[in-house]
Amino acid sequence: MAELMHGDKILARVKHEDDSGRKDYAPVEILERAQKRIVGKLAVQHGVWTLVPENRRLTQHMLIPAGELGGGKAGQVVIGEITAYPSRYRQPIGKIIAVLGEAMSAGMETDIAIENHNIPAEFPADVLAESASLPDELQAEDYDNRLDLRHLPFVTIDGITARDFDDAVYAEKRGSNYRLYVAIADVAHYVRPDSPLDAEAYNRGTSVYFPDRVIPMLPEKLSNGLCSLNPDVDRLAMVCEITLAPDGSIKRSAFHDAVIHSHARLTYETVEEILFADNTLLRDSFARLARPLDTLKSVYHILHAAREARSVIDFHAAEPEFIYDSEGKIETIKTRERLESHRLIEECMIAANICAAKTIGKHKIPALYRVHDDPSEERLARLIDFLGKRGIRWQGGAESATPQQFSELLSRCAERPDYAQIETMVLRSMSQAIYVPDNRGHFGLALEHYAHFTSPIRRYPDLLVHRAIRHHLHGGSREDYPYSAESMVEKGKHCSMTERRADEATRDAMDFLKCEFMSHRIGEHYHGRIAGITNFGFFVALDDLGIDGLVHVSTLTNDYYHYHSDTFTLTGERSGYRFALMDEVEIQVAKVDLEDRKIDFELIAHQGKALGGGKKRGKTTAPPAQTTTPAAKTTEPAQVTKTAKAAKTTKTAEKATKPAKVEKAAKTAGKTAKPAAAKAAKTAEKAAKSAKTTKAAKTAEKAAKPAKTAKAAKTAEKAAKPAKAAKATKTAAKTAKTEKAAKKTAAKAKRTKKNA
Repeated sequence: MAELMHGDKILARVKHEDDSGRKDYAPVEILERAQKRIVGKLAVQHGVWTLVPENRRLTQHMLIPAGELGGGKAGQVVIGEITAYPSRYRQPIGKIIAVLGEAMSAGMETDIAIENHNIPAEFPADVLAESASLPDELQAEDYDNRLDLRHLPFVTIDGITARDFDDAVYAEKRGSNYRLYVAIADVAHYVRPDSPLDAEAYNRGTSVYFPDRVIPMLPEKLSNGLCSLNPDVDRLAMVCEITLAPDGSIKRSAFHDAVIHSHARLTYETVEEILFADNTLLRDSFARLARPLDTLKSVYHILHAAREARSVIDFHAAEPEFIYDSEGKIETIKTRERLESHRLIEECMIAANICAAKTIGKHKIPALYRVHDDPSEERLARLIDFLGKRGIRWQGGAESATPQQFSELLSRCAERPDYAQIETMVLRSMSQAIYVPDNRGHFGLALEHYAHFTSPIRRYPDLLVHRAIRHHLHGGSREDYPYSAESMVEKGKHCSMTERRADEATRDAMDFLKCEFMSHRIGEHYHGRIAGITNFGFFVALDDLGIDGLVHVSTLTNDYYHYHSDTFTLTGERSGYRFALMDEVEIQVAKVDLEDRKIDFELIAHQGKALGGGKKRGKTTAPPAQTTTPAAKTTEPAQVTKTAKAAKTTKTAEKATKPAKVEKAAKTAGKTAKPAAAKAAKTAEKAAKSAKTTKAAKTAEKAAKPAKTAKAAKTAEKAAKPAKAAKATKTAAKTAKTEKAAKKTAAKAKRTKKNA
């Protein structure tokens, strides 16, 4: 149906069902339109204005009447509102309602991502009004009926650029046990159910962290002010008090409505230096906090030991950090280093999340759990098949798996050169973590109970968990609780959607920024490793940049390369030269396609040996130093929440298959283009030797007739279309070169016939 647009909700009928039960559908009726506004570039041709969508899944250009341009100019990025949806015979029609600016202006990639993914960026007037009505500081009545913990030296530990502080921690030794306090901002005190603030927080679902800005779930007065656990001020908090045994197990826990006073705003880097790098000068400057920090380190060690004992599945995710210049353009890209201090806070947050899940489960209070289901049988079967082809034995059955089996597999393969490929396939076998009202455990973390409790400033599910726990603390009944189990089903779906939406939007922005960064470096050389191999080339991950690009097989002109799926290698047909996963390479940036977010490389050297078709030009760029600036806090493997990311290389591969077909034709031509005319000459020569038959002579005579060589001429004419006929080009060229020789040979054969 030409009337359909991406995302439309439709009524469909089953068109066909194959033997495996797979169904093909035919649309019957459009029930709901997904697109109301489209962001894209204005274009004009022959006086006709169109909006070309930035979202490549929107394939139809929108017609813009000349009187509805809204001041936009050709080439500018604009927002168009659809006034007439497409029909069978007509494109969609719309009008320009906003001009975002020039396509390459700073921050445009974020503006486009916000619009493409329908992320609410501006707060409604009633939300801002409610936020403004709140006091700037705590009021006297706020301290009533709260546990006063201001004497405990809580500290926040966050990234250098963080401005919203959800959590603060403190720990002390109690005999052979430890007591850990995790204080979380009391957002539920200020954001009440069904208020404008609450409705907008639910609508957004999560804060969205772009490289150049944050789209917060709550207005800044709350997120960075009244709710944030800023240093040296009193703040309301919900505190999880946890007693830990020496083996890291949780003996008991309790939740308190409390007031705390953060004694310091520390960064991950500072804590890393004090606790894990023996920086005595820095330690002396924080002498008053040295003892509780040392206790936190001890708590981390026992929690980490417990984590290893239950065999948590750990993935090694390298996240990029974009460093901007004074004009808002990217100066460089670095890879964030994961520190022990990151893991310290992560373990403390996981412990509090476990306690929260157990509390709402024990008292049967409707809320949302953070669930990561077991891998499906189908996905597990694909993984086992992949491992078998690599000569790796799966330690378990094909019907189900345990976290321990996955953890053991990754540990066993850690030193293999194809580890990155194995890790990717393990990741693809995983389900996606979601929010649901029934507790099904967390497979990746190897936990029976898990919920999100520690980030209510930036995640709506955490706010719901806070409300559930508070309802229990205050002795509320089921009748006066504002949520039912049924309502939580819909809330879980919505919050899972907003999380995916945020991930996709930030990934889109980062992909564009990487391409833009490399577009200014055409011809420059970089070092990297082969991260993926396909039948059309291999992907190279550049050292410490978090950027990858494709070396297309057509640029490897020294041989014809075959892809071997069982070993994930490319092997030269004549030379036997081989490219394998994790091989070291030097590449040259050849081409960047900003529209399709694709980067093409040419190979300069492989394993230290000069090779490839790339021209030696430009300069070799040394990789940047690593940075330790962290991303937003996480309490579970990053890839578990972003399984779509694992498929990114696959999608890129699908796009690349189009040029691969042309390349394959060219290679086939190179392999098979033995001159047709030369073959005719050999036939003529053979005929000349055989005086007993006239058939060969006739054949030779026919070969000399120009009319019969018209086919070769037509082939040559077709070969003038270089995009389609590399094979015809070579054949025609060589046929033309030998045509004269063929005529002479035929003439000689004719004389032989006469003499015979």
